[in-house]
Amino acid sequence: MSKALIASLATVACLATATHAQTILTAETASPNTAPGISIISLSEAAAKAGVADIQVTSGQTLTNSVQNVAEGKSDIAAGPFILPFLMSRGVGPYAGLGAEKGAELVQNLAVLYTYRISVQGLYAYDSSNISGWDGLEGKTIFNGPPRGAALTNARLLIKLNTGMEEGAGYTGVQVNWGQAVKTIQDGSADAFVLPMAFPDPRVSAALASGKMTIWSVPNAVFDGEAFGNVGKLPGTVPVSIPVADMGYGDNVTVVSEDDNFRGPGTVGGDLVNVNMDFDLAKALTAAFIANLDDIYFAKAPFMPGSWHGETDIALTDMCGNNPIKYHPGAVAAWEEAGYTIPDCAK
Repeated sequence: MSKALIASLATVACLATATHAQTILTAETASPNTAPGISIISLSEAAAKAGVADIQVTSGQTLTNSVQNVAEGKSDIAAGPFILPFLMSRGVGPYAGLGAEKGAELVQNLAVLYTYRISVQGLYAYDSSNISGWDGLEGKTIFNGPPRGAALTNARLLIKLNTGMEEGAGYTGVQVNWGQAVKTIQDGSADAFVLPMAFPDPRVSAALASGKMTIWSVPNAVFDGEAFGNVGKLPGTVPVSIPVADMGYGDNVTVVSEDDNFRGPGTVGGDLVNVNMDFDLAKALTAAFIANLDDIYFAKAPFMPGSWHGETDIALTDMCGNNPIKYHPGAVAAWEEAGYTIPDCAK
């Protein structure tokens, strides 16, 4: 065998070894047609292209569980609304079973690589349901999210702000996993829906096959009121007001508002890792994501340009304040090397 051939085979062997040695990570996210789903799938593609890691993504998960799995070291990456680490830190809501002490301990294990706007919570219904809006929900059945998680917590809160009603004492709530959401919207199980939305929202678009819909904005008086302002102080919740014309819907959707703007509470979160993730790995993952922002914005879904990827302004990321988690140090290095500014309070 020639020396040249031996050298060539050795090179191939080394490349094969390097390929097999690539880091294998696990990730959990929401449905693949949502901002969290697309974000982690995009991260997995970017990481593979850059030779950083092979990320095995499990989608359609309840993020309450996914965030806890990362905190406990059972999974490497998870999409997570920032309200979840806040609730975990206090051992309340979906984390009541942990208790305050265990929740406060676990939340210290979480860090974020990058942030984005997950959705804006809102009310919608089929025109055939004869729902008049927020003032017409008494005695109705409302699909308000999965059995446990941030979406359900936020929906119950938003209904109470707009109507004063609690679930079970004014209206009946229906909860199903996200994988059954479109079917549940279409099959008549509920009169109305208070769910997270993107613009345009894939669940709304898919359900339009069964009839025209109306979406209701949060009224100005509620949006500008003290109670809604207090909701905006919760980690991962920011007031959102966008022109109806920018929501991306056609003639089959009517948006009811007092003016030309849709208002609602925006849910902000990010892709979370354990604080013990290696600095260089966290930096490389974040750098690969940043390098692929244009593809994430424009090639993945029509709602992604409005999802605030690539933002580091705390007015949009909702880092700092009551948010108990910070950026992973490796992520900070990647953002700053890419020319972005990370506020000191978020490091």
